[in-house]
Amino acid sequence: MGAEVAPDVGVAALYLEYAHRWFTGHSELYRQWAEGVAASETLPKLIAGLPVPKRQPNLVFAAARFHGCPDEPFPLLEKYLGTHWPAIRRIIMGHATQTNEAGRCATLLPALALVAEQERRPLALIEVGPSAGLCLLPDLYSYSYDGAPVLGTGSPLLRCATTGNPPIPRTLPEIAWRAGVDLNPLDGTDPDTVAWLRALVWPGQEARLEQLDAALATLAALKSGALKGVAGPPLLLAGDLNERVAELVAAAPKQAVPVVMHSAVLAYLDEARRSRFAQTIASVGCRWISNEAFFMDASNQTREGWDANHFTLALDRVPLARTGQHGAQLDWL
Repeated sequence: MGAEVAPDVGVAALYLEYAHRWFTGHSELYRQWAEGVAASETLPKLIAGLPVPKRQPNLVFAAARFHGCPDEPFPLLEKYLGTHWPAIRRIIMGHATQTNEAGRCATLLPALALVAEQERRPLALIEVGPSAGLCLLPDLYSYSYDGAPVLGTGSPLLRCATTGNPPIPRTLPEIAWRAGVDLNPLDGTDPDTVAWLRALVWPGQEARLEQLDAALATLAALKSGALKGVAGPPLLLAGDLNERVAELVAAAPKQAVPVVMHSAVLAYLDEARRSRFAQTIASVGCRWISNEAFFMDASNQTREGWDANHFTLALDRVPLARTGQHGAQLDWL
């Protein structure tokens, strides 16, 4: 969600953009908070003291909530930030918006199933920007599309509305290996990390919070060895995706087809780094599933999606669908 903050965008303008583009219709409280910050006499000055990439409203708001700010109307937030800013600033500087949206597996699943059907082999999933790795567990969740009977037996149950008759699989793809690379991989079994991931879920989205808790419980069960007969927990490496993704593709089991995937990650890269990533993917012999606000074309150039409020799901650079930010909507093209 969002992207790198442009250095020439003022704080008030940035917060108004988020209020109207991202928060409206998704979190009424965050919309109010963002509009309040934009109109405040003091808060834009505080936030402007942060490095440009750290000024994101969803990061600042999550840090305030992580510190203890209640989900109350803007006047309380304004007072809370003014009173506790040094501590909240430290949280902002030490954390990132590493939302781990397991619900996106519902929109990734048809693309994964297409690869499995085409390749007739198990999949080796490699996610760039995996956070705690919850999107690397699609075979361990269950799914219901348009209220149809549930596919799978795991938890959480991911519900998704569709249009355009997407190719919903009859069975879940076999996952042979799970891995990822992140600048700051998260341990989804660490209590402080869990608290941060929960703080990243926007107020008013209780269903997403329940879904996150269930996915974290599944990850914990996988790490403990309680889940038998499935690929083990994700191997998460620290590093830059452009430096380490080829290493992970090479490490994938030979009997499996490597599938590099990402969701709301490349938006944080500039054009040159995106192009480099696309060139790397083309050279390492893997399948590529992208779920971003844009897609990369055959010339390694960014192509905007159809709707700024949706992502574009693409397989090997070919757009397949528009998807909801949190995985609840799949509009097959």
